[in-house]
Amino acid sequence: MSVALRVGAFVAALVAWSALIGIPNDPVGILIWGWLATVLMGVHHGFWTDWWPIVVALAGYWLVRGLIDDVTAALGLVVHVTEPIRFDRWLSRLFGGPDLTPTEQLQAAWCGDPCLKSGDPAWWDVALNTVYATHFYVAMVLGVVLWVRNKVSWRDWMNRYLTLLLVGLVGYLVYPTAPPWMALDAARITSRGWNDLGLERQNMVLIGMGNQVAAMPSLHTGIAALVAFWGISRMGTRLRWLLLAYPVLMGLALCYFAEHYVIDEIAGVAAAGAVMLGWRISDRSRVRRRSWAGPGTPA
Repeated sequence: MSVALRVGAFVAALVAWSALIGIPNDPVGILIWGWLATVLMGVHHGFWTDWWPIVVALAGYWLVRGLIDDVTAALGLVVHVTEPIRFDRWLSRLFGGPDLTPTEQLQAAWCGDPCLKSGDPAWWDVALNTVYATHFYVAMVLGVVLWVRNKVSWRDWMNRYLTLLLVGLVGYLVYPTAPPWMALDAARITSRGWNDLGLERQNMVLIGMGNQVAAMPSLHTGIAALVAFWGISRMGTRLRWLLLAYPVLMGLALCYFAEHYVIDEIAGVAAAGAVMLGWRISDRSRVRRRSWAGPGTPA
């Protein structure tokens, strides 16, 4: 079978699955589809040997993230409600806006009155929901592409991605935060626009375990920023700076949908930057140790 036919068969199967069952949403489900793509392309040798530790780490993250809100409740930790609201309103005033959070302002301007998830979606609802949904795919798709093309780059990317997930878990435990849809008079309108198009996301392997106070830092924004920082650090073209639009659009979507405050998103970008910087220092230190030890010496 030619490459074109194999690609066509894969795309047809994925479209049929997405239409009948739902778009693969969890990282392991996406990875299975990535593996199927490598099988069709004949480049799958060693796939699960390399990927199984990643799968275990992702399953652990998925489980712990879902349990953290129970842990914080059991430990009697305070869920922060007012501090993010005060910061976002201060930020609005700082830039000459009203004493309202960006979420309140965006929903007043774009959502309609009353602002309802079931309301008639505009084109920006569909566009921003598409940006929001990429959070669930981009890291794993990038990982599969890098695994096929360059194992060293794949390992570097997965190290940074998993480290950022760990930073997120620490943040959720140390500073549990109520999101805008819970703390404000704001509607949680995530998926508005997609539902009208018949688009649904479906967890295939890792069933969703909700954590209502996993807002600080925003990993949606953090992972988008990590993708942008990674691409900027690896690409030579001037167009690489356009990647910064990705976390900006993600942050806009999250504020509008009442999923996160701006302060959550700032924390997510800062976490991504810290992860990139930390691994850069670690990599340079490892190179120096190798040069001191001499050629052929293990790191």
